[in-house]
Amino acid sequence: MILPIVIISDERWNRLSRLQRSIVYALVVIGATLLILLYLSKVSKDDVNKKSRSALVQEPLKNVSLVIEPVADASVPKKTVVDIESNERPIFTGPKNARQYAVVQSFKHAWRGYKEHAWGHDNLKPVTGMAAEWFSLGLTIVDSLDTAYVMGLTEEFEEGRQWVKNELVFTKNKDVNFFEVTIRVLGGLLSCHHFTQDEMFLNKATDLGDRLMAAFSSPSGIPYSDVNLGARTAHAPEWSHYSTTAEVTTVQLEFRELSRASNNPAFEDAAAAVSEKIHHLPKKHGLVPIFINPNSGHFLPHATITLGARGDSYYEYLLKQWLQTGKTINYLLDDYLTAIEGVRQFLAKRSSPSKLLFIGELSAGSEAFNPKMDHLTCFLPGTLALGHANGLPDWHMTMAEELMYTCYLTYAAHPTFLAPEITHFNLASTTEDMYTKTADAHTLLRPEFVESLWYMYQLTGNTTYQEWGWQIFQGFEKYAKVPFGYTSLANVKSEKPVQRDMMESFFLSETLKYLYLLFSDDRYVIDLNKYVINSEAHPLPIHKN
Repeated sequence: MILPIVIISDERWNRLSRLQRSIVYALVVIGATLLILLYLSKVSKDDVNKKSRSALVQEPLKNVSLVIEPVADASVPKKTVVDIESNERPIFTGPKNARQYAVVQSFKHAWRGYKEHAWGHDNLKPVTGMAAEWFSLGLTIVDSLDTAYVMGLTEEFEEGRQWVKNELVFTKNKDVNFFEVTIRVLGGLLSCHHFTQDEMFLNKATDLGDRLMAAFSSPSGIPYSDVNLGARTAHAPEWSHYSTTAEVTTVQLEFRELSRASNNPAFEDAAAAVSEKIHHLPKKHGLVPIFINPNSGHFLPHATITLGARGDSYYEYLLKQWLQTGKTINYLLDDYLTAIEGVRQFLAKRSSPSKLLFIGELSAGSEAFNPKMDHLTCFLPGTLALGHANGLPDWHMTMAEELMYTCYLTYAAHPTFLAPEITHFNLASTTEDMYTKTADAHTLLRPEFVESLWYMYQLTGNTTYQEWGWQIFQGFEKYAKVPFGYTSLANVKSEKPVQRDMMESFFLSETLKYLYLLFSDDRYVIDLNKYVINSEAHPLPIHKN
């Protein structure tokens, strides 16, 4: 804005009346004021722009190939705090398409069989219609209750809620596995509390958490594996002095959420101290042996290193704890990045002749490479993709995509279109890349691959992952469905597999929940920017710190 400059001589000024002079004075004052305001506005805008540009500057991430390179090449994003904690909770309104409806019907079939033949017991034997007990905690109800809620099944949810309210007690003089009860029961109760804000669920979770705290009473603070909930005592398993590394490092999400929900920091403090202690232990490029001594606090030397059984979720919870705490705990990210680089360097190999990427193991004792991959390892693509979506290197996503294809082939290779518990890979074959031993050919209807399918679908929008999931779901329907539910199978290589007569609680809690979410038209029904999903598919909210 440019103001005109008016010059008036003394003679003309003297001729002006008092009113005219007042008008000129007013115009001068107004003009000066406008100039001052214009100047201040420009200075303020420049300052804001500088701050905005500064805030947007981030350390660029390098696109690193899957070829082995020094770990220093993997960029570490700057510490950031993302404020995504919100009181808003998703609203679940039931299935929106035919595939989702089909999954809901499968859940209702399994729930109905369990209710009629094993209500209040841990598991159902769906072939014979008998109940099976493990911890006497009604596992199938507590573990799958949030699945019913997510699917919009109000009748089934209310049936389960009433059982939890009136029947679920933790006073029995009975040993339970610390890890399994934490991820299935404590995790399930916390998710139900978060979604419904029903204090009954939190009260039950707090009671259980108080009793589980006995596990941390070891000399080192590394949890014992077994807890007597009634007596509030804990001890190592009868068969060993050691705890399982994955088990003691896969309780932190749940205990942290219990602290935040109950305003009692003791739960989080005890569990976080375990992660900190393991952070300081020596490792093989971030990779950990599968056994740890709760008395000494040290790993069993030369134990197996694997991303399968007893090792898997250690790596998963490093990333998810970092996300759960608003990306504010740097050592968790550092340990995760180092470990994934260790996976690439020591465990990731290619089969022959098709060069399929797979994740093997380092055997106990010799640490020789063993080209076998548990189905459990198929959690890794989803975790890698989640890390990449939060700023981690591009080669993590490349590895995720290649592993997804390999995991898919472990299903597609069999007439049942179901994957075995363990797949072996050939490193020097001219005919077959992989094979399955008869002892490893069973399936428990595990969730890990459909879990990764859902992560990949939400994070990329690629509908191929939905098609793969639908093929697997049809395999469940054709081969695992029985009159009272869904059964584990003895041999996925057989067109008429023997039925093992067991329906695991994770089939309802995880496998069907992930399939339902995978088939949703809305990829963000449960938004991974707002939730971390525990190892039993129970969503827990992300916090700011």
